[in-house]
Amino acid sequence: MTATVSEQLCSNKGCGKRFNPSDNGNTSCEHHPGAPVFHDALKGWSCCSKRVIEFDEFMKIGGCAVGPHVASSGEAKAEPEKKDKPAPTAVVDGKEVYGAVPAAPAKVNAAVASSAPATPTVAVVREEDLADKDGAVISTGTICKRKACGYAFQGTDACRSGECVFHSGSPVFHEGSKGWSCCSRKVLEFDEFLKIQGCKTGKHRFTDPEVHHFNLIYTARAQKNLTSLQLLIKADIEQNVECRRDWYQTPTTVIVSIFAKKVDKAATTVQFSEDKVSINAKFQDGKKYVETIPLALAVDAANCKFLVLSTKIELVLKKANGLSWPTLEMPADGVVLKSFTTFGVRDGSGQDAPLHLLK
Repeated sequence: MTATVSEQLCSNKGCGKRFNPSDNGNTSCEHHPGAPVFHDALKGWSCCSKRVIEFDEFMKIGGCAVGPHVASSGEAKAEPEKKDKPAPTAVVDGKEVYGAVPAAPAKVNAAVASSAPATPTVAVVREEDLADKDGAVISTGTICKRKACGYAFQGTDACRSGECVFHSGSPVFHEGSKGWSCCSRKVLEFDEFLKIQGCKTGKHRFTDPEVHHFNLIYTARAQKNLTSLQLLIKADIEQNVECRRDWYQTPTTVIVSIFAKKVDKAATTVQFSEDKVSINAKFQDGKKYVETIPLALAVDAANCKFLVLSTKIELVLKKANGLSWPTLEMPADGVVLKSFTTFGVRDGSGQDAPLHLLK
């Protein structure tokens, strides 16, 4: 589905949105007046200080200036072809050969060739194979996730099935030329690179790939495609990261610090129960930290809480009694220690109260 005739595409750097000329005010467009800066794997704009590593994150950096939208005009001009380079005579083993073609190497004995281990075929999940899950909830105005599309969801079923023109590959910047790995067109200017039309067609995709990830796993299982299944599970495992943690206690609480930077607070959940705590944290780069900690002693789950800070996730566990915890986690053998230190809780003789009196 294409935009209405009255809409135009803004050409300001960092914007790229479609707008209605009749509703174009002096603060309608957030853009970058500077030029893109790529240095030492960092990407950003010369007009602001924010730097990121991934190209997708670079494309999401919000504009640092406001003004009216500017209509896009003209198509990207391709880099002129160099005429002084002769065409290769042949391509051998991925290398271009000019002039006489070298003699073919002697054939390997069939018995020797058959004994060599076969190279396993690796299945690759392509962008064009990804799609929104049936019945996925999509907010109006959500931009299509496919590269170089930019279409905004209008809230109708026709938007889901509309044609999407996109790039399935990755950006390629080499020796001044810019393009996409999925097609051969290359340009010199970054503005022209943003205008290169997609080389693939399909349906729009408004949700992240991870939403569709488990559907791909189930499909691979149903089709008994072991290679694809192993690849998908491996990709899912690689998204999980380990985080260092530490803890200390007071007479009434146990405080656990999980050291993790750039955690998405809105997408992070912690569930407390009497004998365990489950953490599901998502980072801004899409990775996640998932762990369930079996607790050594009981807690008051209703009065436990957590905080997401700039460098860590802090869990505040409310003790169910006044005991001092000898360790944070329940031992692997499940054996509960028989003696504990208490915080000033005494029995009638002035000694530390036995465990059964504290329950």
